[in-house]
Amino acid sequence: MNRIDRLTAILIQLQSRRVVKAQDMADRFEISLRTVYRDIRSLEEAGVPILGEAGVGYSLMEGYRLPPVMFSMEEATAFLTAEKLVEKLTDASTRNSYQSAMYKVKAVLRSTEKDHMEIMEQHIQVVENAYLPDRAGDIMVLQDILKAIGQKSVLAMDYFSEYNQQRSSREVEPVGIFYRGHYWYLIAYCRLRQDYRHFKAKSISRLKITGITFEKTHPSLGSFLTKMSKEKDLQKVVIRIDREILKYLGDEKYYHGFVSQKESGNGIELTFLSSSLTGLSRWFLMFGDQADVLQPASLRELIKQQMEEIKLRMINYELR
Repeated sequence: MNRIDRLTAILIQLQSRRVVKAQDMADRFEISLRTVYRDIRSLEEAGVPILGEAGVGYSLMEGYRLPPVMFSMEEATAFLTAEKLVEKLTDASTRNSYQSAMYKVKAVLRSTEKDHMEIMEQHIQVVENAYLPDRAGDIMVLQDILKAIGQKSVLAMDYFSEYNQQRSSREVEPVGIFYRGHYWYLIAYCRLRQDYRHFKAKSISRLKITGITFEKTHPSLGSFLTKMSKEKDLQKVVIRIDREILKYLGDEKYYHGFVSQKESGNGIELTFLSSSLTGLSRWFLMFGDQADVLQPASLRELIKQQMEEIKLRMINYELR
């Protein structure tokens, strides 16, 4: 990126946040802090009212705005791709808000870019997995959760726990949301349990922003996600399957910690890091007549036990 383009990009970045740290600019453009300070001085000399100082951060004087920004073809296409993802992976309120924002983005595009967007819109689609549960009936509450996070407001909710099949009403202090395995989750401090918990959004049947603010500063969402990943007791699993059934495994292998695959004689060797040998063993039974467990031995024993239990259950049923 040449210097003129970088100065323009820095100016746009300064408009995007209240305060931008010099280190953030250095990381984004892969330049030194000294170069950042020099670029800031150049913008000031050009008449841009920048407030702040080295080591703290920079911001634009209140009320200063650039004229509408022009987007490149690549940037316009990226917006369109994001719109398709938002349409399929979020709730109605978020979709409507994003669509409204997209109208504003399209309003500043040049005619050629608008034509490009109209053409590309027909060539980008997000298709949901037909074998995963339909989310059409999910009660999604993302915007209310995000609003409460911004206001530091306590949320009151009714929640159904799939783990113990129980319903409860509780008040929580929201920390953040994340998307994993086809579902959105809320991480929050639960006042009922006096601890941090994560809740599946689809299992929230009622949600209300109470207006009661909390003063406690909670750890960042990223720290919780890092902790969750470290707390999982992962175990290496290696299985070999007949080549012809690989296509039937689909995306489900990822839910069991799939890591890699390689050729192995006439078959395919799959490696997993699994947090639940029980769950993986039950999945293995679906195609076990065309597969072998290479490791660990404990998984083979678990599968044998489950097969014996299935056999015994079938015998007992026939004797009724």
